[in-house]
Amino acid sequence: MTAQLPGPASSRHSAGFWIVAFVFAVEMAFSAAPTPLWTFYRERDHFSTMMVTVAFAAYSLGVVISIFLAGHVSDWRGRRRILVPAILLQILAAVLFLFWPDLPGLILARLVSGLSVGMATATATAYLGELHAVTRPGSTPHRPALVATAANLGGIGLGPLVAGVIVQYTDAKLTVPFVVFLALLVVSLVALPFVPETVRGREARAYRPQRVVVPSHARGSYFAVAGASFGLFAIMGLFTSLAPSFLAAIGQPSPVVAGLAAFLVFGGAALAQTGLGRLSLGRQLTLGFWLTGVGVVAVVAGALEASWPGFLVGGLVAGSGSGILLKGALGTAAVAAPAEARGEAIAGIFLSGYLGLSLPVLGMGLATGLGASLNASLIGLAVLVLAVVVVAAAMLRRHPAPV
Repeated sequence: MTAQLPGPASSRHSAGFWIVAFVFAVEMAFSAAPTPLWTFYRERDHFSTMMVTVAFAAYSLGVVISIFLAGHVSDWRGRRRILVPAILLQILAAVLFLFWPDLPGLILARLVSGLSVGMATATATAYLGELHAVTRPGSTPHRPALVATAANLGGIGLGPLVAGVIVQYTDAKLTVPFVVFLALLVVSLVALPFVPETVRGREARAYRPQRVVVPSHARGSYFAVAGASFGLFAIMGLFTSLAPSFLAAIGQPSPVVAGLAAFLVFGGAALAQTGLGRLSLGRQLTLGFWLTGVGVVAVVAGALEASWPGFLVGGLVAGSGSGILLKGALGTAAVAAPAEARGEAIAGIFLSGYLGLSLPVLGMGLATGLGASLNASLIGLAVLVLAVVVVAAAMLRRHPAPV
């Protein structure tokens, strides 16, 4: 039997809205919490930068698999029925980090965490919108979109920052952060049964994996924003995997600063989306391209000049550009596709994005394994991202985003 909050339906849905926001934020925060810890794993076990990127790629693989196998199932099975297993998977990932802290266990934990995130992201976002609609019928969807952005990107930013602060002031550096997040995940699991279900009475349907649909009449603009998604996710991948290594190399090994780097990137992305998200799609994309390009150049300059403040400022600018660029890319895909294929079109943008999250970072790890310096691998990533940005912008000039 499902637990129920006291009071009328609107009160239960209102409280449920904030419960889901909390659960979503904890879910995303935990997904990025290991960022400042990789340096300590490397020092303890003496594995290479390449192995850090392999563990990170396992997370991306889990997200992609889950998005296409389970991310859309809540549309007819129910939001809570998918969100609860997602949190259970994240709890399993935390347990693996605690009790199997060797490299195979770390890779498996990251894979499981990715599976959880792929299930939870679309589900929690839709859940917030539906709970808001019950609480405030007839209002615009701006509020749930704002809260979903804050929970998603803000959570990813907060996770490394919180973990970095914990690591800075505790001796059990590879244990206490996971105990804290495990407790928060358990609280999330206990709270979810009090949230009313919002998917009722929909037709049962035969299961099929999520498909990717490219709108035939808007292929030019669609492939342009898919390419932009690849590039901007590459920046996010850098700051949630190898940023601590770069900061240590330029004389700033503090785990708090490593966590701050990720926080600035994702916090900047969240603020840009919420503050500039009402610009037209064309302006979002243009501004996103410029900020992303300038930020990437600043990141490289900070690394080459051994200036960790410059590295952080570059991350903030690149993250802000990536946030508004992602919003423009998703908006372009949504407008270009017919209503019945909108989810499939957006899935293609995320597929390109998560390939960008993992492949360039894997390439950096491989390059360092073959003897390239960290700075050389960073320059290679920057050239790739800038090339993608330039090509995507040129394609959009020839094939403007639909209005």
